[in-house]
Amino acid sequence: MRIELPAPRLKGEMSVEEAINLRRSVRKYKDAPLTLEQVSQLLWAAYGMNAWGKRTSPSAGACYPFEVYVAVSKVKGLNPGLYHYDGEAHALELVREGDINKPLAKACLGQRHVETAPINIIIVAHYERTTRRYGERGYRYVHIDAGHMGQNIYLQATALGLGTVAVGAFIDEEVKKLMGVPGEPLYIFPVGVPQV
Repeated sequence: MRIELPAPRLKGEMSVEEAINLRRSVRKYKDAPLTLEQVSQLLWAAYGMNAWGKRTSPSAGACYPFEVYVAVSKVKGLNPGLYHYDGEAHALELVREGDINKPLAKACLGQRHVETAPINIIIVAHYERTTRRYGERGYRYVHIDAGHMGQNIYLQATALGLGTVAVGAFIDEEVKKLMGVPGEPLYIFPVGVPQV
């Protein structure tokens, strides 16, 4: 099943400077769904295509070693499930149906915000895409690339009035088994409407 996402907005209401100034880690979310437009904007900022036909986050040697997934719990117009983000087509592909946030939170050492977030953006690394060009040094480059993407997610969430936090503490094998996709899970970003 393939879902075309709404086109991303290319001009927002908040400047980059404001987003940098207001950016923070948020672990408590209201029990409120996100919209498909918000999900679209977040995924585009993470790993969509920019005006130059490149990804929105930079990559060493343009190796682009990631696949981006979103675990959906509460999004208006989107059934709960695990979806793969196709950045070139700006579309979602259903990987599996059903809300996986509770078992995902368990794999993340019981971090409650992973369970309560309407979505979790999951970054999966394919190290070989970079190491075949750069050898062992490529591992470092993949991690640097992940940081670029993470900052994009933080800033876009902030500009949308949403909150997120970077999660790196999880049991890799449990997340891999839960997702059932190739690659190495590297980074998880729960996103929701912040509790004041």
